[in-house]
Amino acid sequence: MGLLKNFVENKVTCYHKGFDNWEEAIKASGQPLIDSGFIDDRYIDAVIKCVHDFGPYIVIAPNIAMPHSTTGATGVYKTTIGFMRLEEPVHFEENNPEKDARLFFMLAAENHDLHLQNMMELSELLMDEEVVEELLKVENDDQLLALADKYE
Repeated sequence: MGLLKNFVENKVTCYHKGFDNWEEAIKASGQPLIDSGFIDDRYIDAVIKCVHDFGPYIVIAPNIAMPHSTTGATGVYKTTIGFMRLEEPVHFEENNPEKDARLFFMLAAENHDLHLQNMMELSELLMDEEVVEELLKVENDDQLLALADKYE
């Protein structure tokens, strides 16, 4: 499971207290990917538009969101997954705690095969409830790397 280490090595991590709305949260989760040259603002706009158009489909389980847009979206330069952890949940649907999220995995796909490999690793990671519980507690890259060492 090299994914957690990749987050840190690719400089695509961030940690925040919380946000007033999900749009701000998605922008924040994408900012490290913009800063590291994986995507640009157009991709973030596309992700937000998709959620407006199709609802909070990116919240795949309580506490876990995977912001992404459609295949071939503009503004993607390299394939990666970013990681953002929030102290306080963001609400995607009023009065529906199942659609609250604190862990954001921003998906950017330029290379289809690499993207599928990343998705398989991420799915395996998130199926382990213990890992998810620990991810909810990490506050910085050092703690994320310690978690990677523990589970690799």
